[in-house]
Amino acid sequence: MKNKIKFFTILVIGALLISACSSGGFEAETDWEVQDFSYENQRGETVSLDDLKGKVWLADFIFTNCTSVCPPMTFNLVGIQEKLIEEGVEDYQIVGFSVDPEVDKPEVLTDYLTKFNPPDETKWQLLTGYTMDEISKFAKDSFQAIVIDDPNTDQVIHHSAFFLVDKNGIVVKYYPGVEDVPVDEIVSDMKALSKQ
Repeated sequence: MKNKIKFFTILVIGALLISACSSGGFEAETDWEVQDFSYENQRGETVSLDDLKGKVWLADFIFTNCTSVCPPMTFNLVGIQEKLIEEGVEDYQIVGFSVDPEVDKPEVLTDYLTKFNPPDETKWQLLTGYTMDEISKFAKDSFQAIVIDDPNTDQVIHHSAFFLVDKNGIVVKYYPGVEDVPVDEIVSDMKALSKQ
């Protein structure tokens, strides 16, 4: 009888430990403050850091003439949004900073996004309306990311990560954005953060 009680006690403690570990808590891996900004989105609206405060957002750096990482990154973000919708997560934004602002005017960004057919375009903010020097400095200061114009081509060298930003404008985590994208982890993290 004592052995059965011991066994039962161990089972209960184990179950409690497992449930505590999977309680959906989020642990930040980075602590980078996004610098203040006010840029123009694909709809010609001004979007500032203040507009995003109180929302969880996933950020990346892209440009519409990109011949390498940007199309798969945007495709992957659409997949993440589909999963967010499935999971019932509503209070979030997807924010793309153009690294080719001279070319990427609002209407160009609209055409680019339309090609990927996102399930809810209203959650997307593809931003432009700054100089190349400004976005290079902003990427470095806010996301510890590189943005460098390639002088030999029309391409731009930039990070291909997805950056998770909390409701206070702090970058708390980042993930690969092109291959081996941890979609379930990203959605789980966004869901947990949106409840905090």
